[in-house]
Amino acid sequence: MPPTDEELLDLAERVGASCRAGNRTLATAESCTGGLVAHLITEVPGSSAYFKGALVTYDDDVKTALADVPPSVLDAHGAVSAQVAVAMAEGTRRRLGVDLAVSVTGVAGPDGGSDTKPVGLTYVGIADADGDDVRRHLWTEDRSGNKRASAAAALSLVLERLAASDT
Repeated sequence: MPPTDEELLDLAERVGASCRAGNRTLATAESCTGGLVAHLITEVPGSSAYFKGALVTYDDDVKTALADVPPSVLDAHGAVSAQVAVAMAEGTRRRLGVDLAVSVTGVAGPDGGSDTKPVGLTYVGIADADGDDVRRHLWTEDRSGNKRASAAAALSLVLERLAASDT
């Protein structure tokens, strides 16, 4: 079952509180979520204090041009891959000059999947001064549910990374 509006907004509020507490700035790079993560973050009053911007890099050429994803990485691994998720987060962090960037790339559905990259496959990447990380998910919802689950996973990974950097 995908997260509810209330659950998504709660995650976004917790991200905001954690960013403010740690004086950290944040940006997003999104493909399959189409800006949903950024939308949730900006639903929180005062988010301009820590949220600097978002790149919606739906097309591979835009991933390369705006998020600095190397074409060789796209060619070798495809847009829906751990390597591209990490490259999106790293490039966005550099481009927007933030402390932390989170990225999402996947196959929301209902079509576009394959045997090796089925509908629902999503990678969430994160990058900060301590390095990068990526998580693989395989959702089983409809398109909207897959996007919502991916947005929740992105916000949760931000919270996890912020908590780890506070210790």
